[in-house]
Amino acid sequence: MRSPIWKPKKYDSEVRVEVQMVVTRSGAKLADVIMKAIEDSAITVAEYEEIFSVASEDGAIDTHEQALLRELNTLIQDKIVVIKKAP
Repeated sequence: MRSPIWKPKKYDSEVRVEVQMVVTRSGAKLADVIMKAIEDSAITVAEYEEIFSVASEDGAIDTHEQALLRELNTLIQDKIVVIKKAP
């Protein structure tokens, strides 16, 4: 697992730090699973559980995976994505 790379950059005479996320294989797989699950703006409980299973299958949740999970939870809280109960 690799940590983010910090690069100082100058903007408007201020020095700001830009974070570049390192995309891991598990992070890319998680992104695919999340995108597939939210295409129709709704996910099932099983898909939600699968997302967390994929995120933790390598034993660690890296920075990229944390960002993806945070974004998914924001979409759910804002009711952009709804969790459907099984019929």
